[in-house]
Amino acid sequence: MSTIGILIRHFDFQRVRTLGLLERIEKESDASTALGWRPGSGRAHIGWQLMHVGITEEIFATERLCPTKPGAFKDLWPRFRGGSTPDDRIPTPAEIRQVLADSREHLRDTLLGLREDQLGTIPEAFKERGLTLLEVLHIIGFHEAHHQGQAHLTFNLFKIR
Repeated sequence: MSTIGILIRHFDFQRVRTLGLLERIEKESDASTALGWRPGSGRAHIGWQLMHVGITEEIFATERLCPTKPGAFKDLWPRFRGGSTPDDRIPTPAEIRQVLADSREHLRDTLLGLREDQLGTIPEAFKERGLTLLEVLHIIGFHEAHHQGQAHLTFNLFKIR
């Protein structure tokens, strides 16, 4: 199996855990309250964490790795991209699922269009940081695990508040 194929399978493995967390949240008597709960002032709520995963994948699938592809959910990019400040508009579980599903499909399509011999190249969007395509793909995988972990911890804190 190719490196890109292995990474796609790894991303799928991680997504099962992210969706499992969302399923547990949906079982709460008020999922919206759980999704909007913040561990402290100015901290990101669970809904932001999960939407951020999806929106970031969409940005990688288009703007960063294949800028000729049109991006989906562009109206959400300012709210959920890196560096944004979480607002008080809480996404629904259905919105989160849609963004996670569609952005993952777009990312998979972009990745399947890449070749193994490109893994050592530096994509234009990462020239300033000097990151190779392989490093970028590792970051994508780390990114979901990182934010899923934050969301998971925040949900655990929500349950004992």
